[in-house]
Amino acid sequence: MELKLPEKLYYNIGEISKAFDIKPSLLRFWEKEFDILNPKKNLSGTRKYSSIDLKNIKLIYDLLKIKGFTLDGAKKKLKSSKNTIQVIKKLKKLKEKLLKIEKEI
Repeated sequence: MELKLPEKLYYNIGEISKAFDIKPSLLRFWEKEFDILNPKKNLSGTRKYSSIDLKNIKLIYDLLKIKGFTLDGAKKKLKSSKNTIQVIKKLKKLKEKLLKIEKEI
């Protein structure tokens, strides 16, 4: 899916919903269901989505609309992906420490 959005720091809910062809209410619902989706809000409560939010919305959209996951299934998939990333980071740090020890020996 190719998004037709200009390069900007922040997007409003209307731009995002139009790009993904979904209703703004669905985006607000996804915010409640998925903790990775957290747009900034200004004083009047207007949502401002960053490029990171945009990537997360695309991920959620792909899981739910393209791949056909249920809400629970998508949450589990995102959680397992998050855990995998954490394990990889820890393994990289361990590798760096081991290489450092090897050089000292």
